[in-house]
Amino acid sequence: MKAYHHLIKGPLITEKSHLQKEAGNKITLKVDVRANKIEIRQAVEEVFKVKVAGVNTCRYEGKKKRLGRYEGKRSDWKKAIITLGPGEKIPFFEGV
Repeated sequence: MKAYHHLIKGPLITEKSHLQKEAGNKITLKVDVRANKIEIRQAVEEVFKVKVAGVNTCRYEGKKKRLGRYEGKRSDWKKAIITLGPGEKIPFFEGV
């Protein structure tokens, strides 16, 4: 099992994630592609010291890109939408 701070890649700041944070006390994070919901829940509770009510995940395949005759591919990535317990807040996301 990986260390918890390696599972969380960083916050995902979009208009939709900002609305979800205000309306439903949900935060959106980029996480390791191999992480499952249980590991993500434990990592968020350990790193941010909050209670997690639920975890939803979405897996995205990297887009194919080309430059001239050379073809490449962006990395696959995973998004986790974390529902925090009632009254819980993460100070890191309050200023964003």
